Amino acid sequence: MSVKIVEVGPRDGLQNEARTLAPETKIELVDRLSATGLRVVEAGAFVSAKRIPQMADSDKVLRGIKRKPGVRYPVLVPNEQGFDAALAAGADEVAIFGAASESFSKANINCSIDESLQRFAVVCGKAKKANVRVRGYISCVLGCPYEDDVPAAKVAEVATRMAELGCYEISLGDTIGVGTPKRAKEMVKTVARSVPMEKLAVHFHDTYGQALANILAAIEEGVRVADSSVAGLGGCPYAPGASGNVASEDVVYMLDGLGLSPGVNLDELACTGEWISQILGRESASKAGRALAARRSRHP
Repeated sequence: MSVKIVEVGPRDGLQNEARTLAPETKIELVDRLSATGLRVVEAGAFVSAKRIPQMADSDKVLRGIKRKPGVRYPVLVPNEQGFDAALAAGADEVAIFGAASESFSKANINCSIDESLQRFAVVCGKAKKANVRVRGYISCVLGCPYEDDVPAAKVAEVATRMAELGCYEISLGDTIGVGTPKRAKEMVKTVARSVPMEKLAVHFHDTYGQALANILAAIEEGVRVADSSVAGLGGCPYAPGASGNVASEDVVYMLDGLGLSPGVNLDELACTGEWISQILGRESASKAGRALAARRSRHP
């Protein structure tokens, strides 16, 4: 038994970093990550270049990567226009992103939850015809920067509707990182009453240092997919105070120790995290990554 990691650094990570990278660097990042044994590497987003300039060249990235057999490279699409652009660039998997909070939905994608699901229905319909897989994201499953607590029943409702649209997997995101293990377990249990556990993934931000504990809590409930970002890149620009995805290196280290190895070469992953952090002019947010770098410096 293992836990699958969905690496979101090249998308969710980079889109929230201050420095915009050249497409060649992004391509190298995706290729380095896919070489570590990761089975899913999110390659970009076909979104408004005005709102998220870091993702403006996702078409070049998708066309430029060296696709490794057995690795999937999903891209984020907000609507039909984004889907069409992704399909033209060679996407064979896309992700849609909604929210369990009305206020966050309006702030993030400028529409209500119902309106967002109507948009997604069009995307899912076109994806089915094109034989393109669709993954769903739900933001604010454990809290919202505008509404505070979000009822687990609302998360389950949105997840159910996404599953009905055809999403093969639904990622439950603690966008502002306020969740704790007990709340994470209760939320997963509630959603799993409506959507099969094997369709669920978790996406925990580490704002309060709880992401690893929350992932473990979700695993104990039966979740077998976790999103993470190399070197802990990224956060959420629409959620004040929310900083940092959980670092992939830290998740891999924990899973290896649990006997749930995702089959990722931790040393190679840590080197990739160190490399991209240097390019971005920041320190890696991964404790495991920093520890491994220190060990390498002592024992070159």
